[in-house]
Amino acid sequence: MPASPGTVNWLSTPAEWNAVMISRRGLLRGTAGLATLPLLPRSLQAQAEGPQLLEARPAQAQIAPEGYPKTDVWSYGGALPGAEIRVAQGSRLTRKLVNSLPAPTSVHWHGIRIDNAMDGVPGVTQKAVQPGETFLYDFDVKDAGTYWYHSHNQSFEQVARGLHGPLIVEESDPPDVDRDEVLVLDDFRLDPETGQIASFENMHDFSHGGRVGNIAVTNGVFNATLTAEQNERLRLRLINVANAKIFELELRGLEGWVVALDGMPLDSPIRISERLLLAPAQRADLIVDVTAEPGAEAHLVRFEGDEGYSQVLFSVREKASDSRRDPPLPLPPNPDMAVTDLDDAMQSQLRMEGGAMRGFASAHMNGREVGFREAAQSGKFWALNGTLGMPDAPLFVAERGQTVRVMMQNDTVFPHAMHLHGHHFREVLPGGGLGPLRDTLLMFADERREIAFVAHNPGDWVFHCHMLTHAASGMMTRIKVLA
Repeated sequence: MPASPGTVNWLSTPAEWNAVMISRRGLLRGTAGLATLPLLPRSLQAQAEGPQLLEARPAQAQIAPEGYPKTDVWSYGGALPGAEIRVAQGSRLTRKLVNSLPAPTSVHWHGIRIDNAMDGVPGVTQKAVQPGETFLYDFDVKDAGTYWYHSHNQSFEQVARGLHGPLIVEESDPPDVDRDEVLVLDDFRLDPETGQIASFENMHDFSHGGRVGNIAVTNGVFNATLTAEQNERLRLRLINVANAKIFELELRGLEGWVVALDGMPLDSPIRISERLLLAPAQRADLIVDVTAEPGAEAHLVRFEGDEGYSQVLFSVREKASDSRRDPPLPLPPNPDMAVTDLDDAMQSQLRMEGGAMRGFASAHMNGREVGFREAAQSGKFWALNGTLGMPDAPLFVAERGQTVRVMMQNDTVFPHAMHLHGHHFREVLPGGGLGPLRDTLLMFADERREIAFVAHNPGDWVFHCHMLTHAASGMMTRIKVLA
């Protein structure tokens, strides 16, 4: 048992919380007690008159294995994760947030190119929605892809308590697959004695790698399983909603391709030949063929160090066909996403400093210069360009339609998942090439990388680390795009 609820090392988790272990020798432990992965409840647009309600309220969920008590969570509509919202590309999404929580909240529609007033960031685009109050979110969805929605008020705690759900925008010309499965990957830090969510007051989380849980779940289910058939073709939409956990994933008994990242289709599908890293807030759309034989098992494997665990087990029952299909075609691209005029782009820089073991000599906080020790006493451990927390002035002000290049330097010893609201960007690769469109870039210690995007969306847009305790303790800035 862990020494305290604040323990973050997965190795200290009770053995039955990692019941399905995989190694290079194959399956080491049996699959008894696996929970069948439920289909996420879907909330379809325009089924009723008036806006559909999205109620944020307390609920309970069976996160730990059976035999442990249910866990008190915060939820959308009582479900963990919140109901899958699935709409057609080009439609309009309308939801009325009803706050039945004991704390202010908001909803951020992560990855969607959206009207600035609908972005859901208290203090930047709206006021926090107080307990008992409502807020109407109403916006067009122009881009197909895999997105998600989550609280953006005290998000390091509210997202970790369960305030998140998937948002799927369907293409008018979808790929040829047998099934479309949404897999929301998350981790929780539970007190193994009580099964309840551990305290959020551990300063180690804020100053180190972030809040990492001791039990991993898929769609809110521990040790989840799905049925499948040999040669069946699946679209797996992976969404990492964890507070700080980087999921290192591998396919077993499945072969396939990455076809989209962070909602944006790749120019060409990329065959999966190695492990996939999925940082907090990132998404990946996979098209996979089930290659395991009937009576066998396939797995989406999660690695923790050298050990592998079944994040999702696919129980192969029958054979769907005698042969596999041809490789998939690219998904249709989303409109107006070209990144051009790199030579004439505005230049900006973003330097990440702070955290345990390196800190900083000085930074600005609340209009004055402070050292790392004084900042830490105020719960601020991280700085962007020498400022702790949201600055008075934006990182830069861009004209609408202007291309921007941002050189980012991670001068800390920890990884950071840098997320830009309202836009997608491409990484500028060595030699001048461009990487795939993304809205969140994982940067490891001492890395220096450059991104470029066209500032097409007017308003103030937050740019922050999606290791959510890092954002809460200083790693947050914003950009401004003129109308």
